[in-house]
Amino acid sequence: MTPRNRLGRLDNGPVAGIAAGVLGLGIAELIAALVRGASPLLALGDRVIDLTPRWLKEAAVATFGTADKPVLLACVALVTLALLGAAGALAVRRPALCAALLLLLGAVDVAALVADRAGNGAMGIVALMIGLAVGIATLVLLTRRLREAGADRDEAEAPDGFDRRGFLVAAAAVTAVGAAGGIGAKVVTGRRVPTTTVGIPTPVSPAVPLPEGAALRVDGITPYLTPVDEFYRIDIALLTPRVDIADYRLKIHGMVETPVELTYQDLLAMPLYERRVTIACVSNEVGGDLIGNATWTGVRIRDVLKRAGVDPGADAVKSTGADGITIGTPLEALTDGRDALLAIAQNGEPLTRDHGFPVRMVVPGLYGYVSATKWLTELEVTRFDDFSAYWSERGWSAQGPIKTECRIDLPGDDLMPGERVVAGVAWAQHRGVNKVEVRIDDGPWQSATLATEDSIDTWRQWTYRWDATEGEHRIQARATDRTGTPQTAQEAPPAPDGASGYPTRTVRVG
Repeated sequence: MTPRNRLGRLDNGPVAGIAAGVLGLGIAELIAALVRGASPLLALGDRVIDLTPRWLKEAAVATFGTADKPVLLACVALVTLALLGAAGALAVRRPALCAALLLLLGAVDVAALVADRAGNGAMGIVALMIGLAVGIATLVLLTRRLREAGADRDEAEAPDGFDRRGFLVAAAAVTAVGAAGGIGAKVVTGRRVPTTTVGIPTPVSPAVPLPEGAALRVDGITPYLTPVDEFYRIDIALLTPRVDIADYRLKIHGMVETPVELTYQDLLAMPLYERRVTIACVSNEVGGDLIGNATWTGVRIRDVLKRAGVDPGADAVKSTGADGITIGTPLEALTDGRDALLAIAQNGEPLTRDHGFPVRMVVPGLYGYVSATKWLTELEVTRFDDFSAYWSERGWSAQGPIKTECRIDLPGDDLMPGERVVAGVAWAQHRGVNKVEVRIDDGPWQSATLATEDSIDTWRQWTYRWDATEGEHRIQARATDRTGTPQTAQEAPPAPDGASGYPTRTVRVG
């Protein structure tokens, strides 16, 4: 036997398993894209998100921020490849165990597709079955010569006449075809991406001009208005929903006098309001950046609910997004006069797909997990006692008013002695920020200078002049809202209703 043929059959089994698996998955993804079914791989990722315990979700957001989904997908892909490799190894000497493992993997993915939040799982299952059949057939063909060696052959030897180079070429070709199928699936879905180039009518109530002094010109401070491409995004959608405005419908139903269904053009024809509103994610750590301020244009939610006629016994609205998310919002917050909007534009331009195109909710004063539904498709007027939303089912509070908070942007960690600027932003949406204070090394609280207030629904920038001396120093800040309630010193994690504590920054001077 030549040296190139002296190799273990089990060394080649994982290669065969991964190659066959990539081919099967690629074909499944392509077919799912062609028939508009749910992606088997993304459905599996979605199910992992749904089953992930709260503490692990918090850790993922805290560690990876807005990159948590790519990291999750990478982990799902790596685990899948490892299991496919194990199936290939079993196919050589334990075909029955290999079949059991493949059936188990298929059953897990079928269960994930059945639970698809967007309701597209049926066609995804058909695509998965076809891909699974192709993958199994390919694995049988790739491992046939290896199995012919027999169970009694020395594992250090390959079957007589086994051509390793030919085997690897075949495996590489199979993998390439599978990868091409996956790329093809992306191309197919990409061609269905709806345009966001739509004309936004002039609002009947434009935002008032930004007051003089509301936006400070301080290098390094958070900009007063957050650019769209820098705006945070936290949601459960592994694949950004692609909603075609030609087919778009918003259903308003439940405890109403008359159910209403609105098209995108219906919304454009209604009176539009333009407001600057700061929104925040409940997962934001103290001093974190999962918060942004933007100019939003849209229809007042209370106007839409008025069309339907709300039952006096209702106290909540359950909203649903095209990604399958369900969110519960207090009815009072949507009808009490605050600028709660069905937003269609952000910073003067139509919403991007990442931020909820064509329609999303923006509600001042509430964390996003109870108010900021993206890709909005449904508003059901109901009662909190009669339903549980996605996040409340996972241990988060049913109602999430935003806590009074602030953040320190400046100074950096290392600086020279002398007068230095301590600066940041503070927020208490729908109550307004009345005061920000700073203290150095647990000394007395000193008043910072606030930027001019834009509205009680937006954050305020602030600055404090500090005479920095040599050594290591600890800087803390706290905000007080217009009700007189100061930011609490009690430290708490984001769950179940938002983080609390003082933002702290340690700097070295000299």
